[in-house]
Amino acid sequence: MESSEKSTENPTLKEEETPQQGQSWEEDPAVLDWKLPQKKKGGDGEQDQKWKMEDLEQTLPQPIIYHEVLWRDWQDLYSPDLLTEKQFDFTVLSYNLLSQDLIEQNPHLYLHCPPSILTWDYRWPNLLQELQHWEADILCLQEVQENHYKDQIQPSLKSMGYSCHYKRRTGRKTDGCAICFKTQRFSLLQESHVEFFRPTINVLNRDNVGLVLLLRPVLSEETSDKLSPPNLCVANTHLLYNPRRGDIKLAQLALLLAEVDKLSRTPEGGRCPIILCGDLNATPNSPLYHLLHNGVLNCRRLPAWKVSGQEQYCDMLQPRNLPFPLWPDFLGVNDSCQYKAIRPPKVKDRRMFTRQRLLELRYCEYALQRPQNLELIKGVTDNKPGGTPQLLQHHLQLTSAYTHFLPAKDRYEVTTFPLGIGNTVDYIFYSAEPVPVCNTNQGLRFFQDGQLKLLGRLCLLAEDDLWAAQGLPNPFCCSDHLCLLARFSLDLSTP
Repeated sequence: MESSEKSTENPTLKEEETPQQGQSWEEDPAVLDWKLPQKKKGGDGEQDQKWKMEDLEQTLPQPIIYHEVLWRDWQDLYSPDLLTEKQFDFTVLSYNLLSQDLIEQNPHLYLHCPPSILTWDYRWPNLLQELQHWEADILCLQEVQENHYKDQIQPSLKSMGYSCHYKRRTGRKTDGCAICFKTQRFSLLQESHVEFFRPTINVLNRDNVGLVLLLRPVLSEETSDKLSPPNLCVANTHLLYNPRRGDIKLAQLALLLAEVDKLSRTPEGGRCPIILCGDLNATPNSPLYHLLHNGVLNCRRLPAWKVSGQEQYCDMLQPRNLPFPLWPDFLGVNDSCQYKAIRPPKVKDRRMFTRQRLLELRYCEYALQRPQNLELIKGVTDNKPGGTPQLLQHHLQLTSAYTHFLPAKDRYEVTTFPLGIGNTVDYIFYSAEPVPVCNTNQGLRFFQDGQLKLLGRLCLLAEDDLWAAQGLPNPFCCSDHLCLLARFSLDLSTP
């Protein structure tokens, strides 16, 4: 989520509770959150001792240790014993770093934070330490400020063995998206920058961008002689936040999916595995999420402010429904989120439009008769114009690496904490195989692992956890988002 559009109502931290540079967390009041009482002046030693014990009993209930509250477990979904030499394992991390310019432009949104933990000099070393700790093979980063990327982020990651690729947002925006991969694990085949801003199209008048890379796994000499790894298509984006403009979000997503569809195609006509990461500014129960997961969305009579599932952030609800088609035909993208094939112009032939040819194309009389026992359903079988579905779809077959629910805590997962409300807006989607089920799930699709297997993931936190940690950012988490981390296995085929 863009910082200019969000705020928090978290409990405040006192500035003196912020750890100073070089001071250990064990000695810092922000970790212990209590202090020993001072000795009273006067009185005998026995009374002082009694006073100390009574006061300590009130002072030492339960120290708040933030790093324990924010502890995140790793969840294995496959046993390591089941892995074979014909599988290529790798990890993917998606992280919204929180642009420093957006913090400084909107200081009122971070009143719950001590000013000292909001500076880039404090945040970057902690963010870098977090990236070094997880050491993922692929990093998908959002809200990466351009000058920080050039001066610090790219040099630091390069020294860690990453090849870094960056796309800044268009216009006057100073942040963008980055994809970094370890050169020992992957090689770059193709890179594509996607700009969502189109000056002649009203539904694409925002400066958000996307970045798509086509990578090839690097195998050892012994393995490469026996096996041929498939390519991997990795996409990263940060969609518009404005919850009222669901039409813009869908158009931006359609452009990104069209580019992914293009780069992921193989010479044989198939499609290589796909990883799609980003801050999509949409909740798991939203129509936009269902478009990604189910592959289809009926836009008919769908209010634009309901697309992202962020109704609670709309200061004024608008009755405007989504237009259809969402974008003009000259954009070159169809309703299946694919680029239209460029066909040579047809030679005009008047014989194709003779009266006899037109008569052959008309409906027969029987087809225009209404069945006698047909149930009357408004907008479907009422024989009125405009009742047909208006479908937006794609054929990439994607599912989320996270379930968006924590069974052990009986709480929903949270990736960010705007306005004091925990929400999930960050995702890692990956290619999977759909499971055929009976038509009783109201359109929800189920998937199973195919060529790309999800081996494990770093568990997210619940809203209660972030309340106990004084919200986001805090002294331990230096962004207003949590990072997502997943481990995958890519099946290698024989040459």
